[in-house]
Amino acid sequence: GALLALSKPPGLPILGRPGDLSLDALLPVLRRRLGLAADLHVVKAPAREYSGLVLLSSCYHSTKKLQQFFTSARLRGQYPATYRAVTVGVPVEVEGEIRTGLCWQQHGDRAMVVPVPAPGRRSLARKDVKSSLTRYRVLGTAGGCALLQLQPRTAFPQQLQVHLTLLLCPALGDHEHSSHVGRVLGVPFFLTPETAPTRTQVLDKELLSQLGLSPQRLHHLPLHIHLQELVLP
Repeated sequence: GALLALSKPPGLPILGRPGDLSLDALLPVLRRRLGLAADLHVVKAPAREYSGLVLLSSCYHSTKKLQQFFTSARLRGQYPATYRAVTVGVPVEVEGEIRTGLCWQQHGDRAMVVPVPAPGRRSLARKDVKSSLTRYRVLGTAGGCALLQLQPRTAFPQQLQVHLTLLLCPALGDHEHSSHVGRVLGVPFFLTPETAPTRTQVLDKELLSQLGLSPQRLHHLPLHIHLQELVLP
């Protein structure tokens, strides 16, 4: 009917400036190629860095109804979106929940999302900090890496990357938050953003060999977080 699903590669933004490559800029071309009478609208899509499901609609009323459903489902405590992630490191527990406050914080000339472990009531009321929750489950492990199922109950930019660093298992290809996980004698621990500047993810030689990557090309490795499933009403 009015709905169309496709798979987005990592690095493709949903919106962009005029002349830039973005999903929104491709919608008129897609509409013509499919011979659709009405314009396509983005109902739900993963963030720029993520890959995975994009849900489009050629009906304005269906778009609004579905967007309202995704918002209300989270408020009702449901998990309408399911992601998969490859992590560097294996969580101690096979499944569980990650709860923390999240906020934007300025570091030098850039803003980044940081965890706030025990946010105060005032900061939450002012919406300076937002409570966040992600449910996770380990689906498999190999070579010191893990395949995780992630179900966020809240929506905050970079939530999944930050939550994975709090598990001490950053996502493969996370060149923004992985530096917040340090190691001493092979034991991982969390580093605050103030003490760990952002850098290209560091991987051991064995994993680099398995990926077929040289250290010089590591910065090209995309973020391995994929929107795999959406539940529709």
